[in-house]
Amino acid sequence: MAAHQEKKLAEERKHQNMQNDTKASQGQWGRAWEVDWFSLASILFLLMFAPLIVYYFIMSCAQYQCSLTDPLLDLLTGNKHLSDIWNRTPMLTYRAAAIYSLWVTFQVFLYVSIPDFCHKFFPGYVGGVQEGAVTPAGVVNKYEINGLQAWIITHVLWFANASCFHFFSPTIIFDNWIPLLWCANILGYAVSTFAMIKGYFFPTNAKDCKFTGNFFYDYMMGIEFNPRIGKWFDFKLFFNGRPGIVAWTLINLSFAAKQQELYGEVTNSMILVNVLQGIYVLDFFWNEAWYLKTIDICHDHFGWYLGWGDCVWLPYLYTLQGLYLVYHPVQLCTAYAAGVLTLGLLGYYIFRMTNHQKDLFRRTNGNCRIWGKKPEYIECSYMSVDGTKYYSKLMTSGFWGWARHFNYTGDLMGSLAYCLACGLEHMLPYFYIVYMTILLTHRCLRDEHRCSSKYGKDWKRYTAAVPYRLLPGIF
Repeated sequence: MAAHQEKKLAEERKHQNMQNDTKASQGQWGRAWEVDWFSLASILFLLMFAPLIVYYFIMSCAQYQCSLTDPLLDLLTGNKHLSDIWNRTPMLTYRAAAIYSLWVTFQVFLYVSIPDFCHKFFPGYVGGVQEGAVTPAGVVNKYEINGLQAWIITHVLWFANASCFHFFSPTIIFDNWIPLLWCANILGYAVSTFAMIKGYFFPTNAKDCKFTGNFFYDYMMGIEFNPRIGKWFDFKLFFNGRPGIVAWTLINLSFAAKQQELYGEVTNSMILVNVLQGIYVLDFFWNEAWYLKTIDICHDHFGWYLGWGDCVWLPYLYTLQGLYLVYHPVQLCTAYAAGVLTLGLLGYYIFRMTNHQKDLFRRTNGNCRIWGKKPEYIECSYMSVDGTKYYSKLMTSGFWGWARHFNYTGDLMGSLAYCLACGLEHMLPYFYIVYMTILLTHRCLRDEHRCSSKYGKDWKRYTAAVPYRLLPGIF
């Protein structure tokens, strides 16, 4: 009898330990449960100052010819007051509100109402209904991948209007740039607030929600992992790709049209920015199915960081090079322009081929050839919240043998090319490379912290096999 009781207690202890292990995994995979003081301070800083940073950059171009120092000097010397700068800032207009409302509504319509047909016509393109990665709760969501066709339809209509219909001027975005900023802020805050309320009261999947107990952290980083309305409207996929990234190339085209209107020509620097950033945008939509496996979809919850960031930060600060070139047209010498183009294309090649190797490895479960050889890898396992054990493989050859995030290295090379296309006269166009360096380095650290929590000892084996993060031999 005593032996039977002892056995029963041992089984209960074993079961309890398994539950604790599962809870520990749940607490770290996707987003941490507890908020340290540094994280909270960073979040409060961003919530208070990120909107002001965006405004400062755009205002500097509109009122100070893109100088980042002159507004501060004016304020410090007393030449101007904050009210003087604010009074010269265009306010929200009915025209801008109508333009923005129509834009977002049109993108929602393209997203939810027109199933993808591009995969039927473009060999190699993966569209239509695709599955995402396993969430911490063990859910596998399905997505309608139709970003490429939304981009194509939008741009066909844009060029049709510019060349034939003339319903509106191609400079319409630049001409309403600051009033549109207020519209983007309204949407960004509205969707972030709605996502938080939804997470509390009617989440799509309660098991994939995380509450830290800190209001500001939950608002910023999100509660729900995959908030949805209906079967197909996924907040993360829509706001990450549409309306911001579809707008990216339209914004650059509007800047080019404004340059043509003001100076009678489009400079080779503006063409470089349009071409290099256009390649990046097209690559995003061509590989939208691959995007389902990235950190944004696989790890980040949906809050202000993604909601406001995709509505405001992305379209307004990722397009600074084009905006700068409207105020400061730069005609590059042929050798310099060729160097910038080469750097941009080489960065894109590294970015794309690194991601292609990873995608090929995943799709074939390692039964492929990378650089003419069978790929090497580390076998890993991890647990979901429901206790299901999953297995994965982490590649340690090809570009992924050089560094654990070598795709980011290529991304940074392309980002630097965008900035160099603007010449060396002003600091403002170089904000992008500074920001992307900080962002991608931080993403490296975030991703590795989560992978370490997810894979445990297997992750240590992987980092021993591939010791560098971004730059082989350096970092």
